[in-house]
Amino acid sequence: MNANARPPGPAAMSILVVLCLIWGFNQVAIKIGNEGISPAWQAALRSAGAAALVLVWARVRGIPLFARDGTLAAGLAAGAMFAAEFALVYWAVEFTTAARAVVLLYTAPFTVAIGAHFFLPGDRLTRPKLLGLGACFAGVALLFADSLTLPDKRALIGDAMALLAAIFWGATTVVIKASALARARAEKTTFYQLGVSALVLPIAAIGLGERGVFDPTPTVLASLAFQIVVVVFVSYTIWFWLVREYRASSLAAFSFLTPVFGVAAAYVALGEPVEANLAGAVVLVGAGIWLVNRPAPT
Repeated sequence: MNANARPPGPAAMSILVVLCLIWGFNQVAIKIGNEGISPAWQAALRSAGAAALVLVWARVRGIPLFARDGTLAAGLAAGAMFAAEFALVYWAVEFTTAARAVVLLYTAPFTVAIGAHFFLPGDRLTRPKLLGLGACFAGVALLFADSLTLPDKRALIGDAMALLAAIFWGATTVVIKASALARARAEKTTFYQLGVSALVLPIAAIGLGERGVFDPTPTVLASLAFQIVVVVFVSYTIWFWLVREYRASSLAAFSFLTPVFGVAAAYVALGEPVEANLAGAVVLVGAGIWLVNRPAPT
């Protein structure tokens, strides 16, 4: 059997659960980091630090990151969208809760499903995917309906930013799958996104008049280090290894756990309330992610 066709076993599934836990905690780390580093600057520092680690990793393993292979245009486009995504994510948690942001951000698979239907031959919208899209839209509607009832309307701005970030994330994935990047090493694709965003985000931060690093407490710096080393470098490297070894659709189905862990992390670490609309949105979006990504019956 081809390695890419293997379903994940118990060990791989355990690793996947840990990865989802890490990704779920990411928005909490961003919100903590924003207490001492302004949003776009924090995103820029994360990209720069992680790009340096990927560069070292590639050098050690002999992976050519700068060879001409026809990926430059797509790589720059993916990097620009990646920068837009994370500028929006880091600003979103300034206005809304980390819990709401993680649920809305993980609607990205639905943008991928819609984009794949139009741009990726053989990846059409099926009935389960349409049901998943319906569940996702219902979950998003619940959150936005809740935002409209809150006395602080800034939450609506943050929710909209998180949702737009999800659209950029999904669009980036479609660009990668539909271009020459689909044949490139995962490290090169990641380096494009991190490298371009490390250059673009400081310009955005200056344009927005951000303060930069204004209160670098140990907690803030630990949060940034967690994002650079654990979230981007370690977890993404492990994820790419899993994608190479196991069936991608089976792996992606586990991503429904990330919003669940994200809401739990925000409750435990930040004391954010888990209200009825939020809990309902988690269930609907999680179910939708599972339906969109579940393997087709054979």
